[in-house]
Amino acid sequence: MSDSVELARHLWEDGARGVAATPHCRADHPGVHPQELAARAAELEDELRASGTGLGVVHAGEVDLTWGLEASEEELRAVSYRGLGKDVLVETPYGPLTSNFETLLFWIAVRGYRILLAHPERNPSFQDDPQRVERMSENGTLLQVTASALTRPSRTSRSAKLARRLVEGGHAHVLASDAHGAAVPGRAGLSDGTRAAVELVGRARTGWMVERVPRAILLGEPLPEAPPIESRRTGMLARLRQR
Repeated sequence: MSDSVELARHLWEDGARGVAATPHCRADHPGVHPQELAARAAELEDELRASGTGLGVVHAGEVDLTWGLEASEEELRAVSYRGLGKDVLVETPYGPLTSNFETLLFWIAVRGYRILLAHPERNPSFQDDPQRVERMSENGTLLQVTASALTRPSRTSRSAKLARRLVEGGHAHVLASDAHGAAVPGRAGLSDGTRAAVELVGRARTGWMVERVPRAILLGEPLPEAPPIESRRTGMLARLRQR
């Protein structure tokens, strides 16, 4: 609990006003019990109020694909956002993807879920073939890019390069902190990622990714219409073309 309160304080000071708590749901995290998540999130929210931090906490889970395919209807619903049975966060594997990865995701989707894919920019198969993940976005899979990926130089980081491409190309739907703890190194705050996104796609599109789309997901509603992409770089290119 003390670690959670400390992380919440950091998120609050960074400007966040609500957080989706998404513990890993996979075989190597046996301490995560789906039916306990709602009560644990409520307990944490009570503790935060008592400590003077007003951060709202919504429960969900970050679902390993194998775990999700084997989960019961009750378990999968329990780890969906707010337990609504509408949206579920699926973890992108870190290793090379099999050719049937999209098909396996489909088998979760046909159970009635909209898929939000966590940190696709880290996967080597997507890095080698960006159009593959872009096609998934075009076919209805939502993509969640990690804030820290936008703050690293794309010249030296493949994940940063893909993250920028997904954001600039309009394929990214959500920007998230993916904060695992207050003392976890290398995790940029959401405010840093937001500023980087504004440089890439403008304030309206960034607000869509950090406020409007997350709100729709938490409510289980259709996504709001995406505003046009307007960045300093595209504005500069437009001016150069006019010359």
